[in-house]
Amino acid sequence: MARIRKFVAYRRLERPYTRASKYKKQNFVRAVPHNTIVRYEMGNPKGKFNTKVKLVTETDLQIRHNAIESARLTSNKLLEGKIGKKEYHLKIKMIPLHVLRENPLASGAGADRMSTGMKKSFGKPIGLAAQCKKGKVLMEVSVDKKNIALAKQALKKASYKFPCSCRIVAA
Repeated sequence: MARIRKFVAYRRLERPYTRASKYKKQNFVRAVPHNTIVRYEMGNPKGKFNTKVKLVTETDLQIRHNAIESARLTSNKLLEGKIGKKEYHLKIKMIPLHVLRENPLASGAGADRMSTGMKKSFGKPIGLAAQCKKGKVLMEVSVDKKNIALAKQALKKASYKFPCSCRIVAA
């Protein structure tokens, strides 16, 4: 399997252009890739908690779905292990809907016979990303006052998985 391209290529916000048409030949995005995010809410969603701790982005960017899943796993594992499933509610507030595309260019021997260059260069779908503006809440943890420090620690660990600088806000 091919390696995932570095995210520098997809970090910049771009116009979400997918060209869905009722005519098959004019429908550019043929298949949407599989979303790797398993769940958007963890812990106890019906629990009543005093405090919300939020992870807020400081730049405009796109975040790939596998980075979001990685952050979810990291923060959920810490919260579940330290305080238990009933003592928190973790919610992911971004949904990857933007289809990332790549126009593969062949290199090496025989590449001139395989590649079309920039002719029909719309690209094949390779993944999904969530488009986030500055100040958007990425993740939110609801806990009681005694567990605020642990919620901040979980969100700090999650922020290392994102390709941007984030700040943690307790409300």
